[in-house]
Amino acid sequence: MACDGHRPPLQSAPMLDLLTAALARRTPLFTAETNALRLVDGSGDGLPGITLEAYAGHWLVATPVAEVSAALDAWLRQQGHACYRKTLDQQQKSSPLHHCGPELSAPFLIRENGLQFEIGFQAGYSQGIFLDQRDNRAEVRRLLRPGQRLLNTFAYTGAFSIAAASAGAQTTTLDLSQPYLDWAKRNFSHNSLDPAAHHFCKGDTFHWLRRFAKQGRKFDAIILDPPTFSRDDQGRIFRAEQDFGTLAALALDVLTPDGWLLCCTNCRSLGAADFERQILSASRRLLQTRSSPMPADFTGEAYLKSVWVSA
Repeated sequence: MACDGHRPPLQSAPMLDLLTAALARRTPLFTAETNALRLVDGSGDGLPGITLEAYAGHWLVATPVAEVSAALDAWLRQQGHACYRKTLDQQQKSSPLHHCGPELSAPFLIRENGLQFEIGFQAGYSQGIFLDQRDNRAEVRRLLRPGQRLLNTFAYTGAFSIAAASAGAQTTTLDLSQPYLDWAKRNFSHNSLDPAAHHFCKGDTFHWLRRFAKQGRKFDAIILDPPTFSRDDQGRIFRAEQDFGTLAALALDVLTPDGWLLCCTNCRSLGAADFERQILSASRRLLQTRSSPMPADFTGEAYLKSVWVSA
């Protein structure tokens, strides 16, 4: 049905009330050290299909269709923020489009637990950081000690590496994409961390884990947060539902005896119990595991499974 901007009040008022209530719940979560949060989390806030995130005062709204409703459009415009919109489409991943408010012509910095990260709304489907990993990054920073070695696989823009390096750890950041590795190096610099004091590896994680094992190289902590589905430059396919155990086994081969893994997946078809079984099957050793929940601003589906593993 076409929208002429004059929907009956009973259709728009509940949405506006829910949006206002969601913002009121999130406002106390902002601090001087963290200015990037999820403001609206779909069904968790009574607004299925709508997510809204704040990045240093700039907003990103995501919906499953290309257009937002008249009520949501009017509400967004009233807020006065630079607001961009993206369509949740796994088949056609496009950069967000400007929706309302001031336009952003360049990347900008956000703060998360006192660390700075570069965000780019024009950089593609993902904007540079995954907010659902905020608490896990804080835990990595808390657990690591100066001089320990962290391997961050499928590293994207290196946010876990920044958290580790800020604790004094030596990091190895691994990703298939050179542009993302370059972005990670900029994130080091944004936090007054020298990228030259850390390692960056371009290529396939499976290849590098086997190479590290042959070299006898060991790590005190390893981050395993692969995409649900990926294809490497040789055409080999990774599916989290069936291949995570193999990935974990390779990581355990290069983990120090008292080290730990952080295993994560956002694969919705892989349940938490089956995910943990895959990890436990990766070793003949008795592994200890614990799970961590999603951050408090993620009130909808608990799609992100996070399991901490130690021997």
